[in-house]
Amino acid sequence: MAGRPAGFGAVLALLGGCALALRGGMLYPRESASRERRELDGLWKFRADFSENRRRGFEQQWYRTPLRESGPTLDMPVPSSFNDVGQDEQLRSFVGWVWYEREVTLPQRWTQDPGTRVVLRIGSAHYYAIVWVNGVHVTEHEGGHLPFEVDISKLVQTGPLSTCRITIAINNTLTPHTLPPGTILYKTDTSKYPRGYFVQNTNFDFFNYAGLHRPVLLYTTPTTYIDDITVITDVDQNTGLVSYQIDVQGSEDFQLEVCLLDEEGQVVARDVGSQGLLKVPDAHLWWPYLMHERPAYLYSLEVRLTAQTAAGSVSDVYTLPVGIRTVAVTESQFLINGSPFYFHGVNKHEDADVRGKGFDWPLLVKDFNLLLWLGANAFRTSHYPYAEEVMQLCDQYGIVVIDESPGVGIVLIQSYNNESLQHHLEVMEELVRRDKNHPAVVMWSVANEPASSLKPAGYYFKTLIAHTKALDPTRPVTYVTNSNYELDLGAPYVDVICVNSYYSWYHDPGHLEVIQLQVATELENWHRTYQKPVIQSEYGADTIAGFHHDPPLMFTEEYQKSLLEQYHLVLDQKRKDYVVGELIWNFADFMTNQTPQRVMGNKKGIFTRQRQPKHAAFLLRDRYWKLANETRSQQWALRVQGLGKSPCTL
Repeated sequence: MAGRPAGFGAVLALLGGCALALRGGMLYPRESASRERRELDGLWKFRADFSENRRRGFEQQWYRTPLRESGPTLDMPVPSSFNDVGQDEQLRSFVGWVWYEREVTLPQRWTQDPGTRVVLRIGSAHYYAIVWVNGVHVTEHEGGHLPFEVDISKLVQTGPLSTCRITIAINNTLTPHTLPPGTILYKTDTSKYPRGYFVQNTNFDFFNYAGLHRPVLLYTTPTTYIDDITVITDVDQNTGLVSYQIDVQGSEDFQLEVCLLDEEGQVVARDVGSQGLLKVPDAHLWWPYLMHERPAYLYSLEVRLTAQTAAGSVSDVYTLPVGIRTVAVTESQFLINGSPFYFHGVNKHEDADVRGKGFDWPLLVKDFNLLLWLGANAFRTSHYPYAEEVMQLCDQYGIVVIDESPGVGIVLIQSYNNESLQHHLEVMEELVRRDKNHPAVVMWSVANEPASSLKPAGYYFKTLIAHTKALDPTRPVTYVTNSNYELDLGAPYVDVICVNSYYSWYHDPGHLEVIQLQVATELENWHRTYQKPVIQSEYGADTIAGFHHDPPLMFTEEYQKSLLEQYHLVLDQKRKDYVVGELIWNFADFMTNQTPQRVMGNKKGIFTRQRQPKHAAFLLRDRYWKLANETRSQQWALRVQGLGKSPCTL
């Protein structure tokens, strides 16, 4: 069972534990009086290494000189996946090393001021990345969905040069020990396949897009700087509690001033020092969208550093958005700020035409407008962490997030060994470090549909979940299962049961009449066995937009609508007891590997890949707004009862 920390001492104790567990910061680069940032979005030089062993680039040391000097290059937009940008069929399905390069002119103050620290930050590079600056190796990173960065000050401040050349080699090969895992299958029958022919096999149902998917940027800080901030919030009656811990690098002789400002810019609390507790009388709480008349309220934590160094006084300023809210779980409820919360939302993918998984502001804003139109209050980051900018919008709009790791397709016995577990633990550390301060994130999901009935799965998930709770004791932890409730060896360790099911689609396809019985039986079995709240974390049906038939037939819009309605009849019964959410699969159609079962991708979206609604979108919109109105009515009644006032005096 998970719950919020109880009392002031517990909050500070948890804060200290979190700070000890996570060393080193990953603050989002924000401009301030002491910090600058320069985005490197745009066209990069690009080359895929089509050599038989995929290592020609290393053998010829392509990183030592401009990429154009070692052969032809393509223009490649960043951020984007490289797969769908060109017309080369080989590139679309390429597996191996690709090379990116960008030459950057730097401001003179960056290259000549020894008091300026210059950092290269890469939002994500799928999957394994090696980085050089001016031909010098600076860092490597494994994992395709989280940011990494490196201090390059010494390389750009060593002479009169005002430019630097950034080279990034990326390998998208997946193995049994990567996240997500995969295998390489070599086809050795030379009567059917060319010599050395191989394919990448995966056990997940989305296309393995690759490249520089998120922004690449340079930013600066002083040489003594605010490295990390950890915030934990709680509520004591009407007083908001904001516990903070600040890590500073570069000097031990420093002072910190901390101010918490409301949305009008007024200071509501202040303190000094690297650790403390701010008390906010009559605090505005962070509420989910449609759960309160003023949702998603964000304060600003302004941290000012002053340090004494050999070169003189140094200052640094960083401002962190803060939402004051609590999260707790009982045997039958999920509570936000002490009130029952019901997830009514979607599962998504970072996926779109041409750009693949590449970050795109217009697409992101469109998706959020559709979520608000739909009346959705939540989504799961299926099946990997989404861009930082997505999480920021969730904070700002009040969209609750189940934050999921890339642990999808863990079905091979090899993927449960110590090497895989160690990497999974490291990924969870990176994820918690990045997203720990987002109020929208209310639960961590460590995996999706693992083979949790395999014997090693019990130890694997016990260890993984315990580690995640140690990193962040303030949020519940789950994974999403499609296993039999009696055979799931990891279920005893999660705080919330998240169940995927596709009755009348993968099971008893075409038989809508069996859905209610089968869904009710499954939900009852899970709750009776584990006495934990349950979320229907996936359900749905493939639907080709414009296909119609009455009576409903599979793949038509009528069938998708009817299937959802049958699920809703059961969910309406069980949400009175222990079901705390429902997330449709999927928000929008998305690309998958080519198989006879997939016609240009997965079509379970309630919107097309171009974000146009199918009939089910309107069904869900009616349902979600009805659920939201019920929740608000209950909230209103609870507030009236709690305050002992009539509605007109609230």
